[in-house]
Amino acid sequence: MSKRKIFDFLRDLSDNNSKQWMDAHRDRYEEAKQIWIEECDRILNKLGERDNFYKDIEPKEAIERINNNLLYHPERPTYKNNFGFAPGEQKGSGLYIYVSPPYSFIAGGVHNPDNDMLKKIRGRIDKEGAKLQEILTDKAFQDYFDGGLEDDPKKLKTSPKGYSGDHEYIELLRRKNFTISRRITQDDVLGDDFPDLIAEAYSKMRPLLLYMREALS
Repeated sequence: MSKRKIFDFLRDLSDNNSKQWMDAHRDRYEEAKQIWIEECDRILNKLGERDNFYKDIEPKEAIERINNNLLYHPERPTYKNNFGFAPGEQKGSGLYIYVSPPYSFIAGGVHNPDNDMLKKIRGRIDKEGAKLQEILTDKAFQDYFDGGLEDDPKKLKTSPKGYSGDHEYIELLRRKNFTISRRITQDDVLGDDFPDLIAEAYSKMRPLLLYMREALS
């Protein structure tokens, strides 16, 4: 089955974002979703060759729901205009794949952790900030992920409780998000080697993910 059907469906959904349209085109959605699940299964197989962390994850458990959460965000359209895949997200730190006609990207790290998770991450930075700094300042890492860590809109302006303002790694301690991303094209997604591209990206982000995973364990 052609992966192009994923983009064709999402493009039409974006232009006709309603329950009525979705009900009339449910068969197209199910077909596109199945194609995406099969592609994610291929991706998991590639990731599993590099990290046992991904060997017991079922693709159906890691794909995002197409429905937006209107209870907390009633201003959003009924459906998302993307397919998402977040294997290992429930374990704290993993990669994320976002596929949409306007743009697609690969991301990784820790996004909006709860207070307990953030406390653990800061505890590790306090003790082993040099290791994280080494990961983030690696030239190959920065080149691949457009400068390294993304801007954090939730970053504290003052010091977090329990840490002084002159802490060696205060800029990292002020963060609430530790994410990286890389844009990908539609041609990248449609290519037969897309799982290999994802595996390469994972290899680049793996040092950061392992650091965060160990902090949260």
